[in-house]
Amino acid sequence: MPKPIIGERIRELRKPRLTQHDLAAMADVSVDVIRKLEQGRRHTASIGTLQRIARALDVDVAELLGHPRAIPATDDDQSLVSAIRDALTSVDDLLGELDDVDAPGLSELSRAVSYAFGAYWAGRYGPLTAMLPRLLTDAVAAVHGAAASEAGRAADLASQVHRITASTLLHLGAPDLGFMAAREALRLAALTPDPLRAAAARNTLGHVLLRQGRFVDAERVLVATAEGMQPTGNATTAHLSVYGGVLLRGAAAAARQGRARAAADLISEATETARRTGADRTDYDVVFGPSNVVMQSTDCSVVIEDYVAAAEVAQTMPRDAALPLSTRSRHLVDVAHAQLRLGHARAAESTLLTMERAAPEWTAHQRLPRVLVGELMTRGRPSTRLRELAHRLNAAR
Repeated sequence: MPKPIIGERIRELRKPRLTQHDLAAMADVSVDVIRKLEQGRRHTASIGTLQRIARALDVDVAELLGHPRAIPATDDDQSLVSAIRDALTSVDDLLGELDDVDAPGLSELSRAVSYAFGAYWAGRYGPLTAMLPRLLTDAVAAVHGAAASEAGRAADLASQVHRITASTLLHLGAPDLGFMAAREALRLAALTPDPLRAAAARNTLGHVLLRQGRFVDAERVLVATAEGMQPTGNATTAHLSVYGGVLLRGAAAAARQGRARAAADLISEATETARRTGADRTDYDVVFGPSNVVMQSTDCSVVIEDYVAAAEVAQTMPRDAALPLSTRSRHLVDVAHAQLRLGHARAAESTLLTMERAAPEWTAHQRLPRVLVGELMTRGRPSTRLRELAHRLNAAR
């Protein structure tokens, strides 16, 4: 049976300087929750609760879950993250040593960017992580060597490369590096003639801020971005799509602060925008549409611990939802979380197995499925399928 570790970690991190009451007040949670977690009478809590506790203790959520900050499970993965860091923070340009002789043409770089985004949305972090150091180097060289007539396109592609890098680093447990990549993506986007590139880059930055636990900053950036691109009656569908995606990420930030009303207002505006787009889309690599509204609404309900609402809204997911594999998998985690909290352990187990079967590599890089499986292992007699899943996710402690 897995050993409950969240409570132990909270106690270890708290005891040098805080009482249970101090921590509860700082995290804005019930002292009873802290007490039950530390005593092992409760093995986990909602995403929002864990994030608030982690923020109060000045640690990453991963540390509460018993995992080191760097989530890659193998030395090879960790070395690849180091290679991304080296490429992202290169000083070759400062020393006049930037080698753009072998830089790919912009058409070739564009194809590589499309492949990289495809790998990201499919949750294929292994090959993606392996290619990112070279892709970053090529993107910088392309900007450096671009003719004046192609400078905007080169900056556009380089911005996209840095957005992919930022998002991938989040799944590899390196959000601070991800922030650096997102800020560089935003700087490069400002050099392009298309304002939607900057909005998409700000959306990625909002994602990074969320994963850093900087919910107030994330909401400020995302709401300001949405206000700055408020669509008019003749807005293009792509404009509406990016706008809607920014609104939904802003709702996620509001929910994680416990601001349910603000989150609901942003979701309402996104719902109306989805009616205007009429279908699921991915524009500027921002996913948006009716299915994404359902997905993010479910997420917000889980975060504010309204599990009945989460289960109800999840049932409205369109049968023909055109969500990328990673987005669809993230939604199934929320569904399983709600099912578990509502006492439907077998349904939660089935949902997690379905998710892992469809996206094994994506699942291997996520923390929450591991936590949910670990809790399921403590409830009654685990099935053979659950034990096997726990072993694959390293959740069988």
